[in-house]
Amino acid sequence: MTLLHTTLGPLERHQLGLILPHEHVFVDLRTPDQPGYAEADADDVIALMAPQIAAAKDRGVTAIVECTTGGVGRRADIDIAVSKATGMPIVVPTGNYREPWIPAWVAEASEDALERWMLKELTEGMDETGVRAAWIKISAGDDGITPMEEKILRAAVRAAIPTNAVIGSHTIKGRVVLDQLDIIAEEGGNAGRFISIHSQAEPDFGLNLAVAERGAWIEYDHIGRDPDDEVLALIMRALEAGLGKQMLLSHDLGWYDPAQKGGGVPRPYTHLMDWLLPALHDRGVGAEIVRQVTHDNPFDAFAR
Repeated sequence: MTLLHTTLGPLERHQLGLILPHEHVFVDLRTPDQPGYAEADADDVIALMAPQIAAAKDRGVTAIVECTTGGVGRRADIDIAVSKATGMPIVVPTGNYREPWIPAWVAEASEDALERWMLKELTEGMDETGVRAAWIKISAGDDGITPMEEKILRAAVRAAIPTNAVIGSHTIKGRVVLDQLDIIAEEGGNAGRFISIHSQAEPDFGLNLAVAERGAWIEYDHIGRDPDDEVLALIMRALEAGLGKQMLLSHDLGWYDPAQKGGGVPRPYTHLMDWLLPALHDRGVGAEIVRQVTHDNPFDAFAR
């Protein structure tokens, strides 16, 4: 049975509707060696983020994918606390971000050790919480994947194969995504279980197409961050190119930041519903396609 593993337990397709595939509840963009890194009280995070989650829920959101991974402050315990307080299923990753956001233990670990760690998080639970990670989040540098990042990627592929977990990567340059897909193929992995996160940041649409032709998911996740006209034009271009079955849409917003006083000022998870969906309707995009890109595709990408 295909299930989406969440902080509120595994869920089937019929239990879910609209899913936001790239958001943050809690993130710390300081490097892990900084004082106070990833430190916060769960009650403070709940107080700041619960209204944002409630607003998304009021607009039909049934699950949020947390994209904070190792190296940028993942706190599975806080995600679980926020989820239970709000009743919102949150989909949490294992894995680790790119350099220089690599903790010393990850830098020192072997590929085999990292594979075992990710497998344990995917099958047994994260940080002794008993809640399974749903997927694997990694990253690669803009100038090319480094040996350290390649080590993490190879371990991720080896953990993904037996679990069918999707790997999502914060990779800005399309040519680097293609390099990652080559490594995945070398390891015997499946490009169809890879998400090219931040695909909108690649100015060459031909590279979006090249990545999609390899079978990967294309994620446009700056709705509400990039100018609306640019976002709509890119989504329409991708739909017209036949990428509807591989497209993911989200905001990359939120979030509680422990580096900021009081967690900072969160940005809402609502622009997709408030602006984009009406805009797509006005451009003649039918309800079936909208449902596919907002309901079915996120479930198919992250469930296993």
